[in-house]
Amino acid sequence: MQTKLFTPGRLLLALIALPLALGLTACGKKDDAGSGAATVAAGAPLNAVPPPAGKAWSDVVSVTPEGGYVMGNPNAPIKVIEFGSLTCPHCAEFEEKGYPHLRDDYVAKGTVSLEFRNFVRDPYDTTMAMLVRCGSPDSFFALTEQVYTNQKAIFDQLQPVGPKLQAANLPPDQIFKAIGEQGGLIDFFAARGIAKDQGAQCLAKSDAATKLANDTSKAGDTYNVTGTPTFIVNGKNVEVATWDALEPILKQAGAR
Repeated sequence: MQTKLFTPGRLLLALIALPLALGLTACGKKDDAGSGAATVAAGAPLNAVPPPAGKAWSDVVSVTPEGGYVMGNPNAPIKVIEFGSLTCPHCAEFEEKGYPHLRDDYVAKGTVSLEFRNFVRDPYDTTMAMLVRCGSPDSFFALTEQVYTNQKAIFDQLQPVGPKLQAANLPPDQIFKAIGEQGGLIDFFAARGIAKDQGAQCLAKSDAATKLANDTSKAGDTYNVTGTPTFIVNGKNVEVATWDALEPILKQAGAR
């Protein structure tokens, strides 16, 4: 069942109620990545679209009105949205096995765009989502990739944080900064270009956490996102969770 978190207060309650280990097992990967996959309209093979002068399409990143970050040709005929959780190992698996192909073989041609929307499931996830968004749009995908690459080490550092914060009984508007400081996340991002003061300021913005939670709830209602990763292709939930299952759908739509 999808976890819906609406406010920082409820996120704090989730921290108390759910151990971090839940993030290792509950991100909702489909049992059979190809089973029940939705189809998209067939399309003729698409011709590559040249990127702006002096750039690759992977360098073109902007923030969308829906709170996502889109990479590539904004007018690409095939638009992919990924709903991902930064504490989900199945999302990390896609990042390792699928994301490089999607970026280099499809987004790079200008025929496919990739929009990533954070689907937050717990306060740790929310804290990291706030930090990957703390820099410029150009840094978002690189920071997200760094989180997934180092996910196990991050989990190891975060493991003892929950009991300490429960004992501290902090107000909700301080919980994310405390996770960042005590869980080593501020240091992690400082080593990757987000200064410590900058990271702390981002984590103090409880309205940003509320928006992430509300966007997660909206995703469930709008696209029937019940687990992560979930992929939307041209507005349709294609009901797959792996690159091996997603790539044929892109090809069916005309990507080559």
